[in-house]
Order: sequence, then C-alpha cells, then structure tokens
Amino acid sequence: MNDEMMPTAAAAPADPPIDEPRKADTGDRTTGDADPASKPPVPIPQVSPAAHSHSGPIDLDAAEARRVRRVLAAIVVPLVAATLIGLVVLWPGGSSLVGSQPFTAEGASLESATITSLDTAACADATGALSEVSNGSLLADAVCAKITSGDGEGLIMPVHIPSESLAAADVGDRLKVMYSPAALASGTPYVFVDYARQVPVAALAVVYLVLVVAVAGRKGALSVLGLLAATGVLLGFMIPALLDLAPPMWVTLVGSSAMMLVAVYVAHGISVRTTTALLGTFAGVVLTVLLSLWGVDAANLTGATEETSLTLTAMVGGINLQALLTCGMVVAALGVLNDVTITQASAVWELHAANPALGRARLFTGGMRIGRDHIASTVYTLAFAYAGTALPLILAASLIDRSFTDTLLSGEIAEEVVRTLVSSIGLVLAIPATTAIAAALCRTGEASRT
Repeated sequence: MNDEMMPTAAAAPADPPIDEPRKADTGDRTTGDADPASKPPVPIPQVSPAAHSHSGPIDLDAAEARRVRRVLAAIVVPLVAATLIGLVVLWPGGSSLVGSQPFTAEGASLESATITSLDTAACADATGALSEVSNGSLLADAVCAKITSGDGEGLIMPVHIPSESLAAADVGDRLKVMYSPAALASGTPYVFVDYARQVPVAALAVVYLVLVVAVAGRKGALSVLGLLAATGVLLGFMIPALLDLAPPMWVTLVGSSAMMLVAVYVAHGISVRTTTALLGTFAGVVLTVLLSLWGVDAANLTGATEETSLTLTAMVGGINLQALLTCGMVVAALGVLNDVTITQASAVWELHAANPALGRARLFTGGMRIGRDHIASTVYTLAFAYAGTALPLILAASLIDRSFTDTLLSGEIAEEVVRTLVSSIGLVLAIPATTAIAAALCRTGEASRT
C-alpha cells in the first residue's frame, strides 16, 4: 500500500471544532475563569473539504504507515485469497446455460428494417400481393418498412408492431424484425421484435465518458475502468454460476467481494484509505446478506411475482427464485454501500491526521457526525431509486380496490419494500462499522509527526 502524505494539521482551516463552539474555545481563557490546572478537552478538528476525497493522501509518519499497512494486509490478504478460492470453486463449468436457448424459431431469421410510413397504404402493392394467401389479421397494427437485410433486402413491406410498442414508432426508426414464413397467413412475414437502439445508447455512453473524464480527469477514467471490471465479474462469473445452479448465497458473497475489490482498487488505488473502506464494505455486504435472508424468509417472499421469473423457472429447472431475490437485494446495494464506506474511512483518517492526539472514541464520535449526514441522504436515495424502478408496478397495483396496507404488503410491492428496507439497514449499519474499523486502525494518544 502507498505511503500517504497530506498537509500537516497546521494547514487545516481554522473552523470551530465539530463538538465545541468557538466561544467555548476562547471565551473562558480570556476571562481567566477557567481553572489553570485543568486542561481543556481536546477538540475534534473541523474536517477539511479534502476529507470527502475518496483517495487523497493521509498524514502518517513512516512508522505508523508501516504499522497500518501490516494490519490491513493481515486482514485483506486472506479476504483476497478467499475470494480467489471461491471464484475457482464456484466457477461455472463448460456446460453453462448462457446462450443455450435459441432466439428464433426454426425456419425464422432475425433481420433489420427502417420504417418508411406509419400507414400501410404506402405499401399497398406488397399488401395486395399477399392478400391471396393471407387474412390480413396482422395489418391492423402495422407500418411500412424497408427491409435492410436478408433475402428481402430492399423491399418495402408491412411490418406488424404490437399496439403497446406502436406508440413509440416514427418514420426513420430502425427495427429488428423476425422473418417468419409461418406468419405470412396473417398478412406479413415480418413481425416486430424490438427497436434498434445502438446509436442513441452509444451516443449517451460517449457523452457520459467524455463528461466523466472532463470533470474528474484521471480519477474519472479509472472509475469507469473499475465499473467495467466489476461488470465483467457480474456477467462473466455471477450470472453463469447462478444459471449453473451454484449456491446462490456463496455466489453472491464471492461475486460481490470480487466486484468491490476490482472496482475500488482500480478506481481509487491501493491505499490505507481505500483498504479501510473496503473492509467496511465487506462488513456491509455480510450484514445485507444476513438481513436479506431473514427478510425474504420472514415475509414469505417468493420472487415469482414477475413473468420473467416464471419464464426463468421454466427454462432452468431447479433454480431458486427466493435465493435470486436475495442476491438481487445485495447487488443492488453495492454501489451506494461502497460510496458511503469509502467516504467514512476518509473522514476518520482526516480527523486523525488533523489531530493525532484524539482517542479512538473521539475519532469514532467525530466520524459518526459526518456519517449521520450520509445516512440521512442515502436512505431516501435508495427508496426513490426503487420506487422509480417499480413505478409501473405501483401504478398497476394502485388500480385494485383494496386498502393501502393490503396493497403495500401484496407480494409484488412487498418485494420492493423489503428490498429497500434491507438495503437501507445494511447501509446504516455499514457506516458505524466502517467508522469503528478506521478508528481502531489509528494510533491514538500521541502525535504521528515530530
């Protein structure tokens, strides 16, 4: 781990201490009322704006830096080794089910098309030519589109689009269509599959990358690399392992550990600060797993409230939807969990650097004053995020004539409620856990620098 240095405590801003106002710090000494023999309490210094930095340097002398690195290495190295062993043991075999289901039916093919008109009258020639062999039942919700791949390339044909997707259609939109000779009897052999979204999504991705690098510089670029690495763990290990029917909780623990290791160290570097935060994140993950296991079981959540879940059970025999629901709760909380833990670690180390004489209890107290703000903001962040994701579900459930409590506790809504509560509780508990870990690692009661 890097030797971390930052400006000395003398360079800290002269703001009032966190737990004592400025008057108490100066007034009694000027009036002479205080007992000269008594020492004033050691103030907790105001944390500078740099405290919110996720990877800034820390003011430690060489001896303390070595001690902290040894302690952290003694804890983190076994965690890394356990994660690697878990990856090897749980790694899905060569018979992974990823990509095992065909996308098209036999005799059908996936093609591309571009909408030329929203009125099928514009392709009446093609419609008329097919009228002798079709009943036209698919033409009620159809558009005219130019086929741009396959045997029909260059033809302008009617393409059936379901009514729920037709509202988004416009001239010039690119489509993915299924060519199926069996559909010819219904009016057209081309049936809508989805919209082609490569261009707008790629444009948003480029804008995102440019802005992140422009605003955050090298750190922003490294954060994106960390995100890509963590996504690689999710797609390359967790999803195949879950489909391979590996134990879901072990897959979640090992996968979450691997995701956090690569994301945090790639984005913020290997340092005392980030390693301390990583330990807090591990603690939060374990707590969230335990809470989610209890919550899903106690609330009798099945995980089978969505059509995709039922489809999954039909395709993958033996898959445990309750365990998958628990895994989803843990993965959903990882990002916010890591953000608050790495900020909490930064706050405690900053307090220690500003006043090395502070005891561990005072460090914990000062760090938690900052942590309370994070708790207040992130709790409703999670609640709003889940509410936004489940908004169509909430709207559909609200149409049913039943009490608010019954609606809230119905299976599909209760999943989101338990997900929010579990993630929030894990997040709240991770903050004092991280603060305590950081405070315990600090050498207190003496100056770190002579």
